[in-house]
Amino acid sequence: MNRKEMEDQVIQAYQRDEGMMILVFAQWCVNHGLDARELYRAAYPAQGENPLLAQMLENTVPKEEAEEIPDATILGVLSLFGNDDLAFVVSQAIEERNKPQK
Repeated sequence: MNRKEMEDQVIQAYQRDEGMMILVFAQWCVNHGLDARELYRAAYPAQGENPLLAQMLENTVPKEEAEEIPDATILGVLSLFGNDDLAFVVSQAIEERNKPQK
């Protein structure tokens, strides 16, 4: 395998993993009744619409059919990919959700 082919494989693996990270984020949002696009915009206001997020939202399932995604898992996955701004926005949503109701 030459260098170009190896670089292409690394890029493809990263893109596949990035897609999985976005799918986990999108499904976590569905599971908690949150708008994934709105959270993404809050984290990255200058980026505009994320086509990969839109694609992954199509692959989510209704909350009733989904596996539970622990909060620690979504925060860990986002941090692993360096999405610290999105992890911050997600942590704010978690805090808001966990506030005692008055």
